[in-house]
Amino acid sequence: MANQGSKKIVERNRKRMDLLWRIILVSNVIYIVVRMAVMYSSFTWKHWIGLVVTSAAYFLSYKQLASMTKPEYSDADNRELLSSGYDLATGGLSEYIEDVIYITAFVQLTSIISGKFWWTYLVIPAFGGYKIFFLLKGTFFGGGSEGEVEDEKSRKKREKMEKKASRGKMVKTRTR
Repeated sequence: MANQGSKKIVERNRKRMDLLWRIILVSNVIYIVVRMAVMYSSFTWKHWIGLVVTSAAYFLSYKQLASMTKPEYSDADNRELLSSGYDLATGGLSEYIEDVIYITAFVQLTSIISGKFWWTYLVIPAFGGYKIFFLLKGTFFGGGSEGEVEDEKSRKKREKMEKKASRGKMVKTRTR
């Protein structure tokens, strides 16, 4: 029963990584079969570059997620779970990396129809720039609370909360 939560995280991560691997595999097979075999007359060097770019995006993203979610076990004899790795269900950076895989699959499959779908890849650096801009804006331009003036009501509330926290908790006990 020990480590049940960690074992569930490992299993959930394994299922999620298997799903991502199937998405990558199916997208590549469809692209190669349709673009190279069916539409071979229109397959140019640009399509080779596109295949290399999408394969690199898949490879780097998948490897990063695999290294984040890799569980750690004790020695080879006992195989006791020490760490479950990063939980993909918590979101954060892993969610952005998964989004890169999904966007890459979308771009790869829709580029079979038209090369203009490659412009969709600009969503990734645009979103990164957006996040960095607001991070820097909050840090350097008014994100701190040092210069803000506190009104009377919020000051009293803060002081009351501080006083309550400094008192400590009283524990009621029953005497017999």
